[in-house]
Amino acid sequence: MTTPVKILSVDDEMDLELLLTQYFRHKIRKGEYEFYFAHNGLEALTIMLKVKDIDIILSDINMPEMDGLTLLTKINEMQNPAMKCIMVSAYGDMGNIRQAMNNGAFDFATKPIDLDDLSVTIEKAVEQIDYIKRSQAEHTQLESLKTDLAVAGEIQHSILPRVFPPFPENESNLDLAALMTPAKDVGGDFYDFFRIDDDHIGLVIADVSGKGVPAAIFMAVSRTLIRTIAMQGYSADICMTKANELLCDESVDSMFVTVFYCIYNVHTGELEYSNAGHNPPYILRSNGKVEQVPGSTDCIVGVLEGRTFTNNKISLNVGDTLVMYTDGVNEAFNPAFEEYGEGRMEKVLAGSVGKSCREVIDSLLNDVKDFADTAEQSDDITLMALKRLT
Repeated sequence: MTTPVKILSVDDEMDLELLLTQYFRHKIRKGEYEFYFAHNGLEALTIMLKVKDIDIILSDINMPEMDGLTLLTKINEMQNPAMKCIMVSAYGDMGNIRQAMNNGAFDFATKPIDLDDLSVTIEKAVEQIDYIKRSQAEHTQLESLKTDLAVAGEIQHSILPRVFPPFPENESNLDLAALMTPAKDVGGDFYDFFRIDDDHIGLVIADVSGKGVPAAIFMAVSRTLIRTIAMQGYSADICMTKANELLCDESVDSMFVTVFYCIYNVHTGELEYSNAGHNPPYILRSNGKVEQVPGSTDCIVGVLEGRTFTNNKISLNVGDTLVMYTDGVNEAFNPAFEEYGEGRMEKVLAGSVGKSCREVIDSLLNDVKDFADTAEQSDDITLMALKRLT
């Protein structure tokens, strides 16, 4: 222990104070031990009120005013596992010694005290105290980390758009809903949507490599960069190209992000998109068909500099819904380690034709949770849906 071990001796025999200070004089001088003395249980409790961090209590059992067994009971009520009690009594008083041990005393010594043996007992107690204090410090750090992660999770959710419907001025001609369910306290998935101009809105869904805090930080950087570039009015492919160059400069430990970015014309239903290695979305056609948008041939974002991305176009007819997702959906596992897969997803989507965007993503999320059952969520789940109403 780096700080002095504080030892409180409680005994009505005055000569014990002299014996202890003489025997342990070297450790006292070196600042390893620090002794306090009381002559009964009441005095001991008074000292403990003043000195909050007593480590070891060396207490006689038979004392006036408050005996050692009563003192031990009071100490137990303090619920401090790092405080160790060594009880002292005559050799013939084994009944009380046994009771003290049953009541939580660390060890005992018999009178006349063998100071060499007592020294060994104190050293054993110090080892236990040191271990407990280290464990308590680690526990405190862990609790602090949990609190920090919880706050980080709240911050992460707060930077994602959460107001629905997001574009009141277009409420009559489009429906939009999204959600993100992280596997841990913080996640690497994100979604975003924003107005570019009077005719166009941008929509992003992305999945950062890795988990935990590093992924969450890279997620925040990625979202900010993509949104900033996109709101300057660049085409989808140019937006991804510029984002890739910037994120390659920011990437640490080869982190990357898969991105589906599209620009939606709120009047014509045309979608201009670029898919940077992300899961291809689905279109729920108003006639009941479920179509998968052609898969990506472009690179992921944030790994290779100098890459260019392709621009693609599709159209939503009135009543059609675009459903975007991350691989936490199709790659969810159940307790038998079976994968949810695209087949199950397409079946749920086929049954969701005609529903609102919120109903579509809620139905899919609930089906994934039912499938996973008691299996732990292994990856972040993010869903976003856009429906053309007129």
